[in-house]
Amino acid sequence: MAKPEFTASGVRIEQRLRSLTRAGQVRISDGRLELLTSYGRVIDSAPVQAVRASRPWFAAADRALAELGGKRYVLTLGESDPAPGEPGPPSARRFIEAVHRAAGRGG
Repeated sequence: MAKPEFTASGVRIEQRLRSLTRAGQVRISDGRLELLTSYGRVIDSAPVQAVRASRPWFAAADRALAELGGKRYVLTLGESDPAPGEPGPPSARRFIEAVHRAAGRGG
């Protein structure tokens, strides 16, 4: 298995008004985006070319929208990247850029 192109842990993952996990993981590896629970169970997965990632216009700066196969997820990452060596999820902006870069849509 290749090194993941993007990984984040401690991510809150919601679908509609339902919280799926408060400390989940997001990983982009081998051309796929995976949303995982804190235990590593796959919530959803899709090829990055089929994923739409954006910032919701109505939410705080730490949130990103990810649409996988018609299912919308709200991801709460960080407002800004953590300091080097500090724990915490990367920024929502960095997640969106990673999806676009992995899908070949620029960054």
